[in-house]
Amino acid sequence: MPTEEVRRFETCGRAWIGVLRHVWSAGEAGMADRGPIIEGPPLLFEIAALSWEDPILREHGDRARLVRGAEERTRPDAPPGGASGGPSGGPRPDADQIRWVTDLLRARPWTTSAWVSLTVPGEPADGPAALAFRIRGYRLIMTAMFRAQNVHRAYLAYIPLREVQVGVAERLGLPSGPVRVFVDVPHVQVADADRVATILASQPEPNAA
Repeated sequence: MPTEEVRRFETCGRAWIGVLRHVWSAGEAGMADRGPIIEGPPLLFEIAALSWEDPILREHGDRARLVRGAEERTRPDAPPGGASGGPSGGPRPDADQIRWVTDLLRARPWTTSAWVSLTVPGEPADGPAALAFRIRGYRLIMTAMFRAQNVHRAYLAYIPLREVQVGVAERLGLPSGPVRVFVDVPHVQVADADRVATILASQPEPNAA
């Protein structure tokens, strides 16, 4: 876990640009299962607001997947609390895990033990490995821990995680605080380097809050 202060971003789009810039500026050549990568140092950050309608994501992200994600969220049969996976969102907690977390926090609101593992042997490592929930300042804080993540389209995982957090918070009658994210191996595939360079050139100012 990095010792530097948590980086804070106001929106998912700003966080995405910040994470891309982190890997681009501090990354080194590496190798992953899917080929050569630019591998950045571990990263810990918070996002205050997340939406499929984020203007930065709408301009520079994968529009088809953004539209699909928004449509899945509003489907009449969509599971409460985001219990199923979304477009490139990776694994998410099932109903039993959500119920266990909610019951534990309701009984022991000070606990730091309300976390669930999402690791599936043999599955790609881009999805979250675990989620941790805690109540601080009368808000529900959620931390998503990623073993490794291709950050080129990381927002497709972050927005569904907010939906999970909101679902738990509503069951507890609390507002949601920020989504905190820890990525042990943030990276960009070399094949996507030109696209990432174009995105960063369009966003020249630092995006950390």
